[in-house]
Amino acid sequence: MKKALVVIVSIAFLFTAGCATKGYVKSQVDPLSDRLGRIEARLNDIEAKLNQPAKAPELSQADRAALEEAKTTAKKALEMANKAESEAMRAGDNAGKAEAAAARAEAAAKRAEEAAAKAEKIFRLEQKK
Repeated sequence: MKKALVVIVSIAFLFTAGCATKGYVKSQVDPLSDRLGRIEARLNDIEAKLNQPAKAPELSQADRAALEEAKTTAKKALEMANKAESEAMRAGDNAGKAEAAAARAEAAAKRAEEAAAKAEKIFRLEQKK
């Protein structure tokens, strides 16, 4: 939630100081900001689920490895989302660079969503075991 607020405040600041028109930058950055907020919320939910103690009496070595892989994937997805967020903020500084940065940020957000979905799928498979 704090990150989403930081993103929104940063974007608002960029709109007042950028070279591009406020409307253009807002139309480029707002969808990314919303999407990143949703991705962060999903990642936080997944991490919370992964950090809960296992209900099974003892996890096998393969189960532990799969859970660690899921945690690693979730952390990488969060890092990618943070990177996408910083790229989106830089995009507001220059209207010419805004389109290219927004495309990269969207691609990173998509990869983060895919990684989060993969981590969630792994988690669900592990819960079925």
